[in-house]
Amino acid sequence: MPRFSLIVPCHRVQGFLRECLDSVLDQTFRDFEVIAVDDRSPDGSGAILDEYAARDPRVRVLHLPENVGLGRARNAGLPHATGDFLLFLDSDDTLTPGALRAVADRLAETGDPDVLVFDYARTYWWGGTRRNALAEVLSATDAVFTAAEHPEILDLLMVVWNKAYRRDFVTENGFRFPPGYYEDTPWTFPVMLGASRIATLDRICLNYRQRRQGNILSTTSRKHFDVHDQYRRVFEYVDSHPELAGWRPYLHRKMGEHCLDILAKPDRLPPAARGEFFRRTAELYRAWRPEGAALGVLGGSYASYRLRQQAGRLGREGGRQALRVRRAAAARARRALPRPGGALDERLVLYSAASHQGLRGDPAAVYRKAREIAPELRGVWVVKDAEVAAGLPGDVEHVLLDSPQYRRLAARAKFLVNDVNWPGALVKRPGSVHVHTHRGTPLKYLGADLLDRPGARLGLDVPQMLRRADRWDHSLVANRHSELVWERAYPCHFGSARTGSPRNDVLVAGGPTDFRDRYGIPAGHTVVLYAPTRRDYVRGGHVERIDLARFAADLGADHTLVVRLHPALVTGPARGLGLAELHRRGIVVDATGEPDVERVLLAADVLVTDYSSVMFDYANLDRPIVVHADDWAAYTASRGTYLDITAEAPGHVSRSYEDLARLFASGGWRDEESARLRAVFRARFCEFDDGRAAERVVRTLLLGEPMPAAAVRVPEPAAGRDLLAST
Repeated sequence: MPRFSLIVPCHRVQGFLRECLDSVLDQTFRDFEVIAVDDRSPDGSGAILDEYAARDPRVRVLHLPENVGLGRARNAGLPHATGDFLLFLDSDDTLTPGALRAVADRLAETGDPDVLVFDYARTYWWGGTRRNALAEVLSATDAVFTAAEHPEILDLLMVVWNKAYRRDFVTENGFRFPPGYYEDTPWTFPVMLGASRIATLDRICLNYRQRRQGNILSTTSRKHFDVHDQYRRVFEYVDSHPELAGWRPYLHRKMGEHCLDILAKPDRLPPAARGEFFRRTAELYRAWRPEGAALGVLGGSYASYRLRQQAGRLGREGGRQALRVRRAAAARARRALPRPGGALDERLVLYSAASHQGLRGDPAAVYRKAREIAPELRGVWVVKDAEVAAGLPGDVEHVLLDSPQYRRLAARAKFLVNDVNWPGALVKRPGSVHVHTHRGTPLKYLGADLLDRPGARLGLDVPQMLRRADRWDHSLVANRHSELVWERAYPCHFGSARTGSPRNDVLVAGGPTDFRDRYGIPAGHTVVLYAPTRRDYVRGGHVERIDLARFAADLGADHTLVVRLHPALVTGPARGLGLAELHRRGIVVDATGEPDVERVLLAADVLVTDYSSVMFDYANLDRPIVVHADDWAAYTASRGTYLDITAEAPGHVSRSYEDLARLFASGGWRDEESARLRAVFRARFCEFDDGRAAERVVRTLLLGEPMPAAAVRVPEPAAGRDLLAST
């Protein structure tokens, strides 16, 4: 008996079917069967199913004698299922890699509940991906529960394919799909309300394809009237189960919202049928109305409903127009304010970091040092919104971006310190000093070097970026490699300041960190930090290069694997593809959301990265580094790099997961050759990092005081190694 039975109904999906089946058969978890139901498809779907069944015994095909529709095709597959749990997969959707393993592990952890609800992502025909907007519901509790205990579970999209069902539970209750559109509704509500044990899995296990055309529910048809019969079935089920009577008000409201949502969509109903649909919805709404429930818009006529809709549209358009007017006025105000009369405030320093995300990186290190040694300077942080402002320490002065106060201070500040370009509306006043700290030593192409990399500069206006960079006075560098790169990538009017990277001062000093304590990492554990960068050759930037659960297991019980994704991936679907769930289960530690990367670096005994600039910072700790370069050719072709990091690496280079695993199993990651490579790398790329970079910035650039230059580790960088003249 297999663990899972996946029922896959098929009709007119020959263009998507192979991708769907491959996503199942390529799963690392192998204990499953596929019940593929050919719903009398007129295209080549049936032949494709037979082809897969011929080469994989886990696939069984049912060819129905006539087309019965999606719900009854699923029903046809149910008697043939022998697995402990049922999953329903639409044949144009796909499972994500590792999905079945994650589902199996969570089922075992929760003692085989009646239903397990997992996450999904919408994947659009134009290439975009968007995670389920209510994903936080899945992480609300670790325990098994009922719908009554956590009713918010019913706020999720009521579909059949984001759940695993205990087969005995389905059989005992006789759950079946009705004919017609919206067949998920009278299945999902009874299942969820009748389940005594529900569990959740905070992991994206399914890609829900949003097709440009061919989606049944986006087809204009009177078949959308089926929704009324489907809700009638839901209420009949509740009436036959008196213990569920308390759900009637909720279901009544849900029915009205669902039907009005269908009516509001312009592509669902034929224009001539819209009035009839409204009237039938209103009849159903009144027929099943609980005592005391208001009728709302469904208590009036279709004509009054249309007037409300038109008024709403006009109001929204008026609101959008008013917003456009306000934005235009604000833009005019921004252009008018940058050059007020009066002298600059010689003591005012305006700070920003990571696109106004708060105290981070080099600007934060400069700010803290200025407060220590130059208290006469007034430091003010520019933050993007009230949420970021709320996370600042109470004694940190701040302003919101684009507020009147921000504009006044930006016009008066003598010094502006940032690691990302200031907004284009900010005009540089004569005498003001812009200090640009950058965000680490560059490996990948940036600035003007992106002009011949159309994929890497997608959505990026390079000329506008350079116009903003023309405001820089000082460009901080940690090594002469960076100095050469910045002068090439940003052909602007700044001078290079060989200060070192202020944020690396704490790494040079090897200061303390509370990271291990906060995450409960045992004192004797070897902490392996995995910090991959984003990829430009895939939309969204995230590519899973390593099976994290496997890597954590291969490292052994006395190791802790810490994962930090690229900051651009903090939001979006990347962490939902398994990282959040592995963190919850204690298999890895997810440090992606940590605002201060330095704390994470200080806690790590070894860094595993691919092409992230974090390796240049980590080298200051003189701890082992492994470069995992299994897609080096694709990365360099799409992004471009200033040096071949695989030839001039800070440690051993792995070209496959097997290479990486062997390095850790053998101890080679910290052998003498690793130390030799690291010493050469440190001498070159940590050249000006001596632990006093922030002090050097404050004294020389903000206060105008003399201070010794940074101690240079080697006389000159090795000749001919940079690829700065290769294009």
